[in-house]
Amino acid sequence: MATQETVVDHAPFADTFTAISSNIERVIQGKPEVISLALLCLVSQGHLLIEDVPGVGKTSLAKALARSIDCAFGRIQFTPDLLPSDVVGVTVWNRSDGRFEFRPGPVFAPIVLGDEINRASPKTQSALLEAMAEGQVTVDNVTYPLGSPFMVIATQNPIEHEGTYPLPESQLDRFLMRVSVGYPSRNAEIDVLDTHGDHTSLDDISPVVSAADVEAMIATARAVHVAASLKAYLVDLADTTRRHPQFALGMSPRATLSLMRVARARAAADGRSYVVPDDLKALARPVLAHRLLVSAEAQLQGATSADLLDEILHTVAVPTDPAA
Repeated sequence: MATQETVVDHAPFADTFTAISSNIERVIQGKPEVISLALLCLVSQGHLLIEDVPGVGKTSLAKALARSIDCAFGRIQFTPDLLPSDVVGVTVWNRSDGRFEFRPGPVFAPIVLGDEINRASPKTQSALLEAMAEGQVTVDNVTYPLGSPFMVIATQNPIEHEGTYPLPESQLDRFLMRVSVGYPSRNAEIDVLDTHGDHTSLDDISPVVSAADVEAMIATARAVHVAASLKAYLVDLADTTRRHPQFALGMSPRATLSLMRVARARAAADGRSYVVPDDLKALARPVLAHRLLVSAEAQLQGATSADLLDEILHTVAVPTDPAA
C-alpha cells in the first residue's frame, strides 16, 4: 500500500524569511544578498565565516540577526592569549554550596560572534570549532549540550596577517559558508550616515520572530524535495572537483551535503517545495569555494578556487527534471 506524501506549506517560511531580512536591512543597508546568505546559513543549521576588512558591519549583522529572532547574543574577541575556557566556560568552586559549579562561556548563546578567529591559538580555535561540529562542549569530563538554534558567525581580516593563525582546510570545512560583506554603494553609504549618524539603528529594531519560529523554519527546509537527478548532479560536481588537475583538494562528502542542505533552504525561501539547479549554482561559491584547495602550480598561474568552480559549473551537465 502506497504511503501518502506529507504536503508542507512553504508560504509561512518565505513570509518569515522576508520579515527577518527586512528587519536586518534596517541596520545593514545595501547588502540584501549577504543578509539572505546569513539567514540561509541559520535555517540550514550551519555556521558563517565572514572574511572582510574592519568596519563594514560584521558585528552589526550578527547583533541584528540575534535581535530579530529574539535570542541572546554572545561575543568572543579572539586574541593570542585567549584560553579555551574563555570560550566554552569553566568549572569553579562555590564556597557557599561546597561544590563545583559550571559557569558557561559565551559559546552557549544562540548567536555567537567570533571576532577575528584567526588571532587565537589553534587550541582555542579548536574549542570553538568542536562546539560548532558537535553541538556540545565537554568540560572536566562533563558534556553540556548547546541549544537550538545555534550559529557561529566568525570573522577574519584578509589584509592583516601578522600575529595570526590561519584556519587549516579541515577547520574551514566546518563553516557552511564563507562570504564577504564588502563596502556599501554610494547611496547605501549615504543611508548609513543618515541612520547611524546620531545613534545606532540596532536600538530601533525589535524581534519579529521567536526561536520556536526558527525551529519551524529548520523543519520546513528539511522537508524540501531534492530529486534523484539533482543528487546525481551534486555527486558529479564533487567528482569533477576531485579529479580536476588544478585542485589539490576537492569537495568532501560534507561539502556535498552542505550544498544540498542550503539549497533546500533557498527553495523554501522562494516558496518552492523542491530544489532546482539554479539553487545549487547560486550557492556554490559561498558554500564550496573555501573548501577547495588550488594546487601550487595553478596558484602560480593566478587560478582561484572560485574561478575554477565557475568553470566546473559550466561544464557539468545540468539535469532537466529537477522537480521529479
